[in-house]
Amino acid sequence: MSILRKFLFPFALMYGLIMLIRNLLYDLSVFKSESYSFPVICVGNLSVGGTGKTPMIEYLLELLLPEYKVATLSRGYGRKTEGYRLVFKTESALNVGDEPLQFKNKFEDAIVAVDEYRLRGIAKLKKEHNPDLILLDDAFQHRKVKAGLNILLTKYNDLYEDDFMLPTGNLREPVVGAERAKVIVVTKCPMNLSVEKRESIRSKLEPRNFQHLYFSYISYSEHVSNGIKRIGLHELVNKEVSLVTGIANPDSLCEYLSASGISYEHLNFPDHHNFSSEEINKITKSNLIITTEKDFMRLKGEVDLERLFYLPIKMKFIQNTDGFNKNVKSFILNT
Repeated sequence: MSILRKFLFPFALMYGLIMLIRNLLYDLSVFKSESYSFPVICVGNLSVGGTGKTPMIEYLLELLLPEYKVATLSRGYGRKTEGYRLVFKTESALNVGDEPLQFKNKFEDAIVAVDEYRLRGIAKLKKEHNPDLILLDDAFQHRKVKAGLNILLTKYNDLYEDDFMLPTGNLREPVVGAERAKVIVVTKCPMNLSVEKRESIRSKLEPRNFQHLYFSYISYSEHVSNGIKRIGLHELVNKEVSLVTGIANPDSLCEYLSASGISYEHLNFPDHHNFSSEEINKITKSNLIITTEKDFMRLKGEVDLERLFYLPIKMKFIQNTDGFNKNVKSFILNT
């Protein structure tokens, strides 16, 4: 923890108290939360930073789209527009945000929308498209909406129990907020995480009797793609490669590429970064560019696709995949 963050400790205590009072007022129905007669699933976290919400939403879309008419609603972080917008594949990430555009490009049958005011977004989606269910992306702290199922994510090497309130730590609200979740997923685990380590984490998180705890990892592809062609990672060994990232934590991606024998120059930017003309010029000097799928959505209109590729990823569960799937589908059937 930096000296500045330690210095801000009193502000973290004050912020935590404010959030506790706010949540209590919602819990006591002093502040109103809107409930719904149709399935609304919220994917969120307690902390800022990348816990893997996008891979989880994509996992749910892949799981549910064959059976249901599914809509996703995001804030559209980083977009230059405001209000409700339906997302089309031809949109610019500047208009709708990189992650919603990614959802629409990967899952054409999904109804994808953005709105920073989730109540309005849900109402418009239901009125105009009448989906069977709505997936809320990063809305755990949006208490004006009461989702029927909250899926809370926490990162393996940064569990919320080990964190502290902003600005000293990275928590958006106190740890007690985790009790609103019916499902907790520890994300970005090592693929071979032992039973003993899982039980140690379970003891630390202490899930309640009504909560289900799962463990997941990120599975990286063995090829890069640009939507037109694919290149095997083995073909990039000894090639001149630039890695461009604008995500919260690119460490695991860097480790994977290095383990695959790929040497690269890393151009690292903040999460959801909108690239300037000067930065685009620097990026386009590279012969071959690898980026994340999210960053690809922001770069594909600026960089020649012949040189621009992304590395596909998927979220997978460490055992008990069927248990998670049944949990989600049971909620939908019983709503």
